[in-house]
Order: sequence, then C-alpha cells, then structure tokens
Amino acid sequence: MSYLPPEKKKPSDGPSPGRIAIWVIVGGVGLYLVGSGVIGIINAG
Repeated sequence: MSYLPPEKKKPSDGPSPGRIAIWVIVGGVGLYLVGSGVIGIINAG
C-alpha cells in the first residue's frame, strides 16, 4: 500500500493579470476571425 502525501496547493486568488490579458487578446483575435468569416459568407451570397 502506498501513501500519497496531500497535495500542497496555495490558495487560489483567481487568474493572474497576465493570464487575463492573454485570454482577452486570444478572445479578441478569435472574435475577429469569426466575425470576418461571417461577413465574408454574407457578402459572398
């Protein structure tokens, strides 16, 4: 039988500001790509 020590996790204060900035940038690029694709489909029709 093996003993696994309890995981040491620091209390989470939410995502760091750097991670939030990355997600905002990635989300913005994704929205731009989706939006330009939809506009392209509408204009092609």
